[in-house]
Amino acid sequence: MGKWKRSQAYADYIGFILTLNEGVKGKKLTCEYQVSEVVEKLLAMLGTLDRWIDETPPVDQPSRFGNKAYRTWYAKLDQVSALPSENIHHPFDYFFFCHEAAFAAFLCCLCKVGALRMEDQLAIIFKVFDKYLQVMRKLQKTYRMEPAGSQGVWGLDDFQFLPFIWGSSQLIDHPTLEPRHFVEEKVVNEYHQDYMFLECIKFINEMKTGPFAEHSNQLWNISDVPSWSKVNQGLIRMYKAECLEKFPVIQHFKFGSLLSIQPVKP
Repeated sequence: MGKWKRSQAYADYIGFILTLNEGVKGKKLTCEYQVSEVVEKLLAMLGTLDRWIDETPPVDQPSRFGNKAYRTWYAKLDQVSALPSENIHHPFDYFFFCHEAAFAAFLCCLCKVGALRMEDQLAIIFKVFDKYLQVMRKLQKTYRMEPAGSQGVWGLDDFQFLPFIWGSSQLIDHPTLEPRHFVEEKVVNEYHQDYMFLECIKFINEMKTGPFAEHSNQLWNISDVPSWSKVNQGLIRMYKAECLEKFPVIQHFKFGSLLSIQPVKP
């Protein structure tokens, strides 16, 4: 883990996350931005994965969780590498782990090879990553998937972390919405189409029952933080400690010429 934290890969990955964090500050999901051809191809690819879920309904089984039809859906991913054009082919290893960090690394690699550019920043989060989240949520709902290594009520969320970081950045300096408001269902329903953070809260409300403070204790605590900028800074620190510095998450990470395990260059 020490080698990973000192690596060029770690520096590039966290740099990518923070650059996008800065790029979406104060911006709504519904704002205007350019959508490149590569972004369109990524959306088409994610659309295909979405369609495959519809074509692979859950099967009857005694176990309530982890429907076996997911394996059938996952086996189809072998076909995915034929979908995008050649110029976004190389980082594909990352895509096959549907883990959030792996998908973010995939997008980071597309930036490193020049397939995605600086002007694609908003589209990367508001189009590609948002569509990725929709597909992941559909997988979770359809196949009743259990998270790997969930911390239960003490974790931020069972499956996702980055949309809370980028979503809190979107809300920095919002004229009326403060962190205390996101636990109010009326606010979530009114604003979720504009803000990724509230989209996440809406999904949690749909999937979990009981008082919010009980099933999502960490988020409940965050609603006490006075400003979105403080929420954002705290979530970045938490992401490093709870995700990037945890072996069960990083053990699947692939290193190579694009994301190198070699020490960061001085």
